[in-house]
Amino acid sequence: MVTSGERLRRLLALVPYVVSRKAVGLAETAAMFGMSERELIDDLNLAWCVELKDPQPYCPIDLSYEGGEIVISQAESIERPLRLAADEASALLVALRMLGDVGGGDAAVVESVIAKLVTASGGADAAGAQVTVVSAPDAEGHAERLQAALAGKRRVHLRYYVPGRDEATERDVDPMRLLAVDGRTYLEGWCRRAEGVRLFRLDRVLGLTVLDVAASVPETAQAVDVDAGLFQPSPSDVLVVLDVSAAGRWVPEYYPAESVDELGDGWLRVSLRTPDTRWVRRLAMRLGEDCRVVAPDSLIADVRGAASAALALYE
Repeated sequence: MVTSGERLRRLLALVPYVVSRKAVGLAETAAMFGMSERELIDDLNLAWCVELKDPQPYCPIDLSYEGGEIVISQAESIERPLRLAADEASALLVALRMLGDVGGGDAAVVESVIAKLVTASGGADAAGAQVTVVSAPDAEGHAERLQAALAGKRRVHLRYYVPGRDEATERDVDPMRLLAVDGRTYLEGWCRRAEGVRLFRLDRVLGLTVLDVAASVPETAQAVDVDAGLFQPSPSDVLVVLDVSAAGRWVPEYYPAESVDELGDGWLRVSLRTPDTRWVRRLAMRLGEDCRVVAPDSLIADVRGAASAALALYE
């Protein structure tokens, strides 16, 4: 449900967007603002009701969306884009500087945007400068070599640690981009072994070789939408349900959870999906009496068997 405040902010951004482009399509504008065409038309009808003091007293905005094309005029008072608030500008500056540090974009473009944002934001840069973003250490220099591979469009060979299976894997990857998310750097690329787009955390890369082979990312490859969450479970993954005590309340903060429900007395019911339940078995064994596996039945039996085997070692 969109609040009146959110709708007002959207409307104040919508008018400058259309005015700066002279004319723009309904479908394109709706997609840009993340709404349906019906919602966009409702917003435009609302704008029709707005009367401004400039250019003349009580002058209504002149707009049209006939034929699927939006045109707005007589909106001088609100045709300028909204200014970023200090906290918004500071957050953007921190993110841009981190992007520059990991080489996730054109360095010249990033520096240019930072300079323009600093000039436009006034004192926001002072607040942003007080924040230090520390990425996971890259003692092996993987990021630098991956940047070279991206620039040269070369395939790389990775020796990569998979914690869920507790094993080191070998794979060839066609790099797509470097990402910085939550203080960690990731390589996104087309994995020739999995035949799909995968994310590789750089601090889990055990070895990296830039190959004398051209990278070949399929045209159908889709970049991961990190705004929707770094890792998105598949519907085919196993649904795991755990009850954890107050000592295990960190579990849904550390692992992506589908749902979290309060059970009382500090206990939580956590539902999550995973393609491999072996790591969940190890988690349950580590938490001991602070974790109860509710589903699936196969995992319950697996944990009981592992617990019995561990107890037998002490007999």
